[in-house]
Amino acid sequence: MTRGSTQGLVLTLTVLAGCGAGGNDRAREYMPDMARGPAYKAFAPNAATRTGLTLQRPVAGTVARGRLPFHYGRGDDEAARAGRELTNPLAIAPATIEDGRGLYQTYCLICHGAAGKGDGPLAASGKIPTPPAYTSERVAAFTPGRIFHVLTVGSGKMPSYAALLAPGERWKVVAYVSQRLQGDTAP
Repeated sequence: MTRGSTQGLVLTLTVLAGCGAGGNDRAREYMPDMARGPAYKAFAPNAATRTGLTLQRPVAGTVARGRLPFHYGRGDDEAARAGRELTNPLAIAPATIEDGRGLYQTYCLICHGAAGKGDGPLAASGKIPTPPAYTSERVAAFTPGRIFHVLTVGSGKMPSYAALLAPGERWKVVAYVSQRLQGDTAP
């Protein structure tokens, strides 16, 4: 046998030996670290990274799955711009308004009250400043986009509800407020 034939035979036997496991058995592994790396705890030190930390900061510009960036900042100018540029993507249907009513009762009623007059239980007890009524001259002029902005980034003493309500849920609350509490069908 020649040297090339011997090397070919050895290579073939090696490959076949690696494939010798049955359907439920594990074959021989020549580089097991490629399949199962070492496990690190998220907050444990890690010599394999430049910072020495296992948990790394996200790359600049990273957007979390299911989240879209909101390109409006805080303040009246940004709220007015959002009011001009944002429109409710949801159809104003009875089901949308009913969903919005349920979300309003869960998250908003405690401060704004059932009819949106700023007379919720927290405001009535004096624990928070009285929020403006949805029918007040200033707030009644808010477009749906501006109300969405207030829900998303907050305004004055009102905090942001972006962490509690998904964008679609915020739009449902906007539909309920604009159709029922500010509209002709107010309770």
